[in-house]
Amino acid sequence: MTGSGQKLRGGTLAASIAVLFVFLAAWEWLPPLLKVPAFILPPPSGVWSEFLRLAENEKLLRHTGITSAEVVIGFALGSLLGAVIGYILGALPRAEVVISPYILALQIAPKVAFAPLFVMWLGYTVYPKILVAILIVFFPIMVNVLTAVRTVDPDLVNLARTFSATRWQIFRVIEYPASMAPLFSGLRIGATLAVIGVVVGELVGGNMGLGYLLTYGEGQGNTAAVFVTIILLTVIGIIAYGAVIVAETRVLHYLPRAQLHTV
Repeated sequence: MTGSGQKLRGGTLAASIAVLFVFLAAWEWLPPLLKVPAFILPPPSGVWSEFLRLAENEKLLRHTGITSAEVVIGFALGSLLGAVIGYILGALPRAEVVISPYILALQIAPKVAFAPLFVMWLGYTVYPKILVAILIVFFPIMVNVLTAVRTVDPDLVNLARTFSATRWQIFRVIEYPASMAPLFSGLRIGATLAVIGVVVGELVGGNMGLGYLLTYGEGQGNTAAVFVTIILLTVIGIIAYGAVIVAETRVLHYLPRAQLHTV
């Protein structure tokens, strides 16, 4: 990276930090000036105090760890299932015609409606939350992979067949590399959706996790606790998204940086 590029990146980071400080300062001092009660909009100092209280008395770190684990597992399983089915349907057009209506119906059905059903089947465990996350993550990844496989240059496939390439060799050499960039685009979306899926499951039938703490704080009228859980859920989503970006940068290192972040 050139010196001018480093300066530009450093200036962008400094501007982002400055915006954050301005936002926090406005949040801290404007509501009292406007006579907004703290129980409606607590200041950042109050949210921080509540964070320390929850960490000490309400096992906040344990709840955060449980939600994080559910997000990782749901995201991993949903991504794997979406990629595998996307490759299968992309390689077998007739199977897509048969199965796609049912997959579409599953996607259209509201995921919140599945959460109580999963709780009735599996109880107040981690499994309903993971299942909801899998359902939400599955579809965008499946569609991205399916579209990528379907849009592979047919001339490349025909050329491979002239050299007596097997179906597996066509997939490994042509279709799989061509689908990697769209796959990571779907993974970026799925990383944030996994957090939503887990929280939906915890809100409907949870006795642990940040979704449970969110409901607990709401029941007590503790707005600061609600802000704490929302911020932690946001941090989990940012970390998951950042992990996908890091993996994408390393796997697709051969693509230009501008193209890498727009595919």
